[in-house]
Amino acid sequence: MPNEICYTPIGFVENEFETWTPVDVLRNTTMRIVLNPDVVDGLLGMAPGMYIVVLFHFHQIDEVRLQLHPRDDPEQPLRGVFVTRTQYRPNPIGMTVAQVVAVEGNVITVRGLDALNRTPVLDIKPFVSDFDTAVDFF
Repeated sequence: MPNEICYTPIGFVENEFETWTPVDVLRNTTMRIVLNPDVVDGLLGMAPGMYIVVLFHFHQIDEVRLQLHPRDDPEQPLRGVFVTRTQYRPNPIGMTVAQVVAVEGNVITVRGLDALNRTPVLDIKPFVSDFDTAVDFF
């Protein structure tokens, strides 16, 4: 098993949020994913209204918290990192389902993404309910 895995971002997030912002504010804001020109052909078939899974790198995080209170709320019970959606992970990878608002050239406009400005985007996949929900699967 390799000790290190390296990825090259396929683009970045563009919005007005430079520092920590409540997730609800981010998810209710329309923002852009600007793709590198060499991956634009991968947008074939993407259309407004689709839901996509965006995988990204938490580029401003430099600490790991293996146990924490969800959303930093001490009223919430202490939980392990792997049962939360926190950004303080051993591998700072984020994942959000967002809705496509528009696709123009190398830019995807979305709603529902919870990433800061200049966040590197690692991959984009379609949200497919047959694969991405556990209802009747187990």
